[in-house]
Amino acid sequence: MEKWFNVGKIVNTHGIRGEVRVISRTDFPEERYKAGKRLYLFMPKSNTPIELTVKSHRTHKNFDLLTFEGFENINEVEKFREGILKISEDQLGDLNEGEYYYHEIIGCLVATVNGEELGKVTEILSPGANDVWVVKGKGGKELLIPYIEDVVKKVDVKEKVILIEPMEGLLS
Repeated sequence: MEKWFNVGKIVNTHGIRGEVRVISRTDFPEERYKAGKRLYLFMPKSNTPIELTVKSHRTHKNFDLLTFEGFENINEVEKFREGILKISEDQLGDLNEGEYYYHEIIGCLVATVNGEELGKVTEILSPGANDVWVVKGKGGKELLIPYIEDVVKKVDVKEKVILIEPMEGLLS
């Protein structure tokens, strides 16, 4: 069975020339949305993806705007609204050491270097210079862990364990 990875959600159309507005879920929008790249659109209530080829990509007000080959006007892309754009596992590129895909980090158990279990990563935020990992701890309390060398000491995606050395005030 093929594995699929979410790279964005089509939330609306933009203009009348077949452009769609996408909320991106990828660290690599320049690569994922490059002209000629294949994306697979999964619509709600459908298990069969629609294969799309990116024709153009630009950013506008925190959105990625895409057009697809063969879809030239608003009427043809209107039906794509609420669809999820995905890539297949064989489209994942190799990463440098210390870089991870979101799906590799989400679900990892986070513990301190002293062995105290803090919880599991439930979400990744990308607010600026570094990612922030949201960890759901005991009693549903959320911890925000910055992905920086001073804090994150070891990431083992095979064992799904992350060891951190909390800086002062991080756990309070």
